[in-house]
Amino acid sequence: MSLLPSATEIVYALGLGGDLVGVTFECDEPAAARLEKEIVVGGRDTSGMTPAEIDSYVRDRLASGADLYTLHADALARLRPDLILTQDLCQVCALPSGHVTEALEFLGCRADVLSLDPYTLDEVLDTIVAVGERTRVTDRAEQVVAGLRSRLARVAARVAGRPRPRTAIVEWADPPFAAGHWIPDLVTVAGGEPVAARPGQRSEPIAWQEIAAAGPDVIIVAPCGYHLAGAVSQAVVATAALAGVPVWAIDADSLVVRPGPRLIDGVEAIAAILHPGAVPDPPGGQIALVHSPPGR
Repeated sequence: MSLLPSATEIVYALGLGGDLVGVTFECDEPAAARLEKEIVVGGRDTSGMTPAEIDSYVRDRLASGADLYTLHADALARLRPDLILTQDLCQVCALPSGHVTEALEFLGCRADVLSLDPYTLDEVLDTIVAVGERTRVTDRAEQVVAGLRSRLARVAARVAGRPRPRTAIVEWADPPFAAGHWIPDLVTVAGGEPVAARPGQRSEPIAWQEIAAAGPDVIIVAPCGYHLAGAVSQAVVATAALAGVPVWAIDADSLVVRPGPRLIDGVEAIAAILHPGAVPDPPGGQIALVHSPPGR
């Protein structure tokens, strides 16, 4: 049972989709996960809310001690999984592992709980191996990770020796959040220098003035929970705040914010932004130039 979208992606990358019995309402990759598996974690549909409204809603819920997600205990009891994949990394992203353990104890269910809590890109790759070890497909997991590391090395080789653009990735636009956790690592491997960032730390609010003071050469807007269209919409705010800097939008949910195998797609897409021609252009629908100041 997977209680976070990135874990669902890892399960399928390891060829274990047939063993998966339950997912969350946000597990949309692959699409079959949400269509064919039972939904065991629900939450509020925020699609009709503005970024500021979502931020306010999240802050209010957390301040009051209320949950952002609901674990369907009846489904947990009925499906009786052997292994539950969860996290303690971010209360906003998924149900914390402590809630899962409490539910299992209340229901009298026996299941191993594996919490996946990476803070760096290397740790993300380690979680793939950890899931492989717990599901007895260690060799397969190591092969998957070896393939991902090979792709990272290929990008690093193609951008080596080039100037490293100062790059600010914005995880949310209203209010702005500085990129944290593994996201600065993506910029570094892609041949950029992360600025206004918190590598290996939790993402935190930041003022537009602070981002400007960091002297970015490029802004990439990658709002958590949004694909490219939503990122483009939020990038308009960044354009207004930083009119003298090129602003790009990226499919954040697919490429940047979920700690799973597709982060390597994100590295390749960011490299295409920072070093045009050095790496192949990503498929359509992944990145978009939103603002290009005259002379830049």
